[in-house]
Amino acid sequence: MVKIRLARGGRVHKPIYTIVATDSRNARDGRFLEKLGKYDPAQQEVLSSVNTDRIAVLVSKGAVLSATVSSLLKKNNIELK
Repeated sequence: MVKIRLARGGRVHKPIYTIVATDSRNARDGRFLEKLGKYDPAQQEVLSSVNTDRIAVLVSKGAVLSATVSSLLKKNNIELK
């Protein structure tokens, strides 16, 4: 099953997350299919370069959004087409 979730990067106490599409059996920071955007909780604009068109295509093909990614998109008024 393909999931759209966050992968952690950055430094100690300064995380930067990448929104990725990955197989649900892979590790959190492990192998992924593609990068779909970035989430930086320390910045004013927390979501950047989010590929909503590609996320919508993956969801229509059966991918599942994680609860965190779903709430981030909702809080930032990003709707999937």
